[in-house]
Amino acid sequence: MRECIFCMIVRGEAPATMLYEDDDVMAFLDIRPITRGHALVIPKVHAAELEDLDPDLGSRIFRVGHGLALAVRRSDLGSDGANLVMNDGKSAFQTVAHVHLHVVPRQSGDKLRFASGLVLRRSKDPAATAAAIRAGMDRLEQE
Repeated sequence: MRECIFCMIVRGEAPATMLYEDDDVMAFLDIRPITRGHALVIPKVHAAELEDLDPDLGSRIFRVGHGLALAVRRSDLGSDGANLVMNDGKSAFQTVAHVHLHVVPRQSGDKLRFASGLVLRRSKDPAATAAAIRAGMDRLEQE
């Protein structure tokens, strides 16, 4: 069985463009984003599916995702909405067997761009994107 890429990121053995980290949770940019700023929020402990996840930790993951969704609205990415999505199990299109919450920034009228992003999934300037989201996080804290 292959090593879990998200566990490798947690241990610092695989690269990630980090957005947030605390003792239990981390958030980083998706390497195959649907839209600019598409982030993943994961628990630091391995849990393949929701069945394996402590509910309190699941709540923490969603709270961090909620904060990121608000931060991208306050960033310079032009987001005025977000999809928060968790795929649970292969039948639900979960591609990495480690629980993760997708935070996908959206813009009004972006249906075609969103659809093409589902197909292309290409990262554009992750360092600048992460900096914009972090600036949005700072603005959110100042409110």
